[in-house]
Amino acid sequence: MGCPVLIIGKSGSGKSASMEHCVGKDFACIKAIGKPFPFRGKIPTAVTDDYMEVMKGIMNPAKSIVIDDAGYLITNYFMKNHSKGGSGSSTFDMYNKMADNFWNLIEYIMKLPEDKIVYIIMHEEQDDFGNIKPKTIGKLLDQKVCIEGMCTIVLRCINSSTEHKFITQSDGQAVSKSPKGMFDSLEIPNDLLLVDNCIREYYGIENPKNAEKGEEKKNV
Repeated sequence: MGCPVLIIGKSGSGKSASMEHCVGKDFACIKAIGKPFPFRGKIPTAVTDDYMEVMKGIMNPAKSIVIDDAGYLITNYFMKNHSKGGSGSSTFDMYNKMADNFWNLIEYIMKLPEDKIVYIIMHEEQDDFGNIKPKTIGKLLDQKVCIEGMCTIVLRCINSSTEHKFITQSDGQAVSKSPKGMFDSLEIPNDLLLVDNCIREYYGIENPKNAEKGEEKKNV
């Protein structure tokens, strides 16, 4: 079973920047929109918001795949289809299709080999009750699917003083979660390579290509 990992955060909180140390490692990236990385160096990358192409991209030989700005898979589909007109049932069908597409993507990830980790990076938003959640469109993804509920690991990017950090467990209102003992601290460095090694060590699916020099697990 593949491992979908959800990463959420505000714009500028360091979501994409967390990939900096993945340059030259066993990572590949699929971008829903074609903005450049906020760091030097290259990661093998495809740009598409077509779900079939995204699924093909996930089959890249790399063991760790990042779907950057994955929320734009939802947004782009909505923007391309919401003004096409039609009856109320057509609008309802559009929202259903939008939810089906994203749900099917996560289901697809979960059927991959167990040593495949796919990081789904999304913006966050606050709901009517003050809870922080992945930013979506329409109620079906939130109320019926619950994206975060399909992922065992949900990390939140925050700005902590002058540093970007990952939050590994919930503070009560913002969704974050991870298995007990996977990470040593509530806050860890904003380093996706570190996260990848921690997850692989925990589940016994280490990837020597991604091993860091020195300690493989250097949480703070």
